[in-house]
Amino acid sequence: MSTQSLEKEFAKIAGQENVLTQEADLHAYSYDSAVLDQVRPGIVVRPADSESLGKVVRLCNEHGLKLTVRGAGTNLSGGTVPHPGGVVCLTTALDKILEINQDDLYAVVQPGVITAKFAAQVASKGLLYPPDPGSQAVSTLGGNVAENAGGLRALKYGVTKDYVMGIDFFDVSGNLVRTGARTVKCVTGYNLTGLMVASEGTLGVFEKIILKLVPPPKAIKSMMAEFDNVQAASETVSSIIAAKIVPATLEFMDNFTIKTVENFRGAGLNTEAAALLLIEVDGHPAQVEDDAAQIVDICNAHGAVKVRQAENEQERAAVWQARRDALPALARVRPTTVLEDATVPRSKIPAMMKALERIADEFKLTIGTFGHAGDGNLHPTILTDKRDVQEWERVHKAIDAIFDEALALGGTLSGEHGIGLAKAKYMHLEHGTAAIEYSRKLKEVMDPGNILNPGKILGTLLS
Repeated sequence: MSTQSLEKEFAKIAGQENVLTQEADLHAYSYDSAVLDQVRPGIVVRPADSESLGKVVRLCNEHGLKLTVRGAGTNLSGGTVPHPGGVVCLTTALDKILEINQDDLYAVVQPGVITAKFAAQVASKGLLYPPDPGSQAVSTLGGNVAENAGGLRALKYGVTKDYVMGIDFFDVSGNLVRTGARTVKCVTGYNLTGLMVASEGTLGVFEKIILKLVPPPKAIKSMMAEFDNVQAASETVSSIIAAKIVPATLEFMDNFTIKTVENFRGAGLNTEAAALLLIEVDGHPAQVEDDAAQIVDICNAHGAVKVRQAENEQERAAVWQARRDALPALARVRPTTVLEDATVPRSKIPAMMKALERIADEFKLTIGTFGHAGDGNLHPTILTDKRDVQEWERVHKAIDAIFDEALALGGTLSGEHGIGLAKAKYMHLEHGTAAIEYSRKLKEVMDPGNILNPGKILGTLLS
């Protein structure tokens, strides 16, 4: 089918105003937040209702058109980089919160709902949606589910998959498949909901998502611990968990990140500290007081130079703003920012921090490290310039070394950013060839024409 004929077909489905073919539009959707080469799609379509979404999927399958579904494109693994000349389907018009049920603690949403807006709506009802990815101000819930996004509260509350009760999705033929339920318990049939989470648009196209809500904590206490030794801070993380305390958040910043954040906003951080731990406990007021006191003792026992507790909501907000500033602050240092999320068992954080220092020295690179230390999910962030060919080659070698080290320590390729294009080549190192082949067979059955986001997670598949 010619491009003009295709444009007419999509216009019949979604309306001419929702079919984008101008060069500027195609350029705008040729990349996402990962540092990967741009890939120009052939056409962009933005269905405004569920029926149109299903028809787009069906049309793509009938004509063998490669289809990449995209929300805000904030993923850091290339999950929404399109196939050359393929179709990009935007979910940004499917942005309705269909239900917030305060009696049964769930919500029903369309995939294009912005995460932070949803969380605010839920909070206005006196409830909590815990997943809080760093990109929540712009990321969409469909993207969060497709990539199984995490966030600062994942240590205690888990990641997105822990809150997905059901998904209605279009299969590759455009048939609507309903999975899961609005009930707390649901054990009927295969766990298709679980299969869809983290599938990165390779197995189906989300039409509707049912999300679990929880009551908010009655009390919260935030604190910041300063250390003059990175290893002491790392070991403190392990000791807090070993003491059977599970903070809501337990975040880490190294000295380079501290200085960069301070230059960015002037948050009052101690730039002489080798490392900071940002800690928050929540729950029943008495439990919060007890946990906070124990954490202060553990920090001091590991040689913390200072432990500051937020005395009011303003101070608490300042603590977390400093943490959320880490990535944008680092991104200003060099033209290219490569953020990884290799994750290790919590007890291996001290070893991983040593490895990251060694890798930075070996490949002569600047690496700022921050992240969710409480769940072993560090974000070594390489600051570089992709135009420097020799340095860029060292960056690739450093990334290989980071993943090698994480896997050798019993870790995983991704704690929350997904696999996409960027990490597909490493998958066999973590899961082995049998798991990859099993997954490929599954993909071939569900998507025999390989039109759904080809190349993601499993690499090249089918001819």
